[in-house]
Order: sequence, then C-alpha cells, then structure tokens
Amino acid sequence: MTQCRRILLINPNISAATTAMMLGVARPLLPAGWTIEGRQAERGPAMILDEAGLSLAAGEVAAIGIAADPCDAIIVAAFGDPGVLTLRSRLSVPVIGIGEAAMREAAGLGRFGIATTTPALVGAMRAMAARHGLAGRCTGIRVPDEDPLELAANPQRQDDALLLAAGRCIEDDGAAVVIIGGGPLSGSAARLRQRTTVPVIEPVPAAIRAVLAALGA
Repeated sequence: MTQCRRILLINPNISAATTAMMLGVARPLLPAGWTIEGRQAERGPAMILDEAGLSLAAGEVAAIGIAADPCDAIIVAAFGDPGVLTLRSRLSVPVIGIGEAAMREAAGLGRFGIATTTPALVGAMRAMAARHGLAGRCTGIRVPDEDPLELAANPQRQDDALLLAAGRCIEDDGAAVVIIGGGPLSGSAARLRQRTTVPVIEPVPAAIRAVLAALGA
C-alpha cells in the first residue's frame, strides 16, 4: 500500500488566491497518495514587497507552522523564506523554503540569475544566496521598472516583463539558468518555461522536489 503523506504549504502573504494558485502548481508533482494543503498569513500584505513585509511574514509563518496539525513536511512559499529557521528549530519534519530550494537546484545546473518584480527585496535575495554559500553562483538579479502590484494585476504584462528580465540575466549577465523569484510569480514561471532558451527554475516545484528528496520519495 502506498504510504499517505501530507505536506503543508504556508503562504506568507494573506492572499487566498495566491495560495490556491501555488497549490495548483504543486499538486500535479506529488506521487500517488500524497496530499498538500495550504494556509496563508492572517496579517500582512497581499504581496510581500519589502523587508518590513518579510519580517512580519516570518512571525506569521512561525505561528502557523507551530500550531498546525501534524504533517510530514512544510513548504514556506515566499522567496525570502521567512520563518524557515524558526520552524526548523522547533519542528522535526523537513521545512523547505522555496527560495533556498530554487537556488540550490539552479546552482546544480550552472550559474544562475534571478528575475523578479520586487526591487526592495533584491538585497534580501542577495543575502540569502550568500547565506547558503551560493553568492559566487549567482550572476545577478534583474527587476522590471514597472510597479510589482500593477504587474501582478496583469498576468500577460507580468509575463512579458519577467521574460525581458530573464533575457537580461542570460544575455547581459551570462546566466545559464534563470530563477523566477517569487511565490506569487509561480504562474508566470510556469508559462515562461516555454518561452526561454535556458532552464527556468520555478521555486514551488523546486521545493516539492526538495521535500520528496528529503523524505526519500
């Protein structure tokens, strides 16, 4: 009999629509008998745009994960991985941040660039790469000039802006792999995989693969 295992995906922002979108990306990647459920923060922004939002989200993520029903693994679905270290210190199950998972997967394929829409989080992304010993593998972070909330409200425009940013990662920075840096950008990441000439790393699927590897699936 296939062992039933349960993953909890924590969305660090308050958008139920974003949670549903990320679950839709994750579910087709699970083996038979596995389930994934989602929770989102009760306080904070609908999209994390800066380090203040990331800091608030860390507390929300920790509270959700510590109070949650037992599960086999937790995915923290914001690219800055808020609350991951706290949960790892408190829980015995694997706690996977989508940012770390994406960077580690990308680094295994070559030097990577990051295309994202949140300029105020570029510093945090650079710091995360350094924290995981991957600063030398990161060619840089490219961000469109447009407002991230306006892009989020127009998926086609967001896709096009991220495609241009990914192109700069490749052509200007020499990246061999491009990460689309953001949980709310998961829909764009899936679509952009069909529009680029180099591998595109989608953070939520990367986290699913990291969970499966951690649990020996």
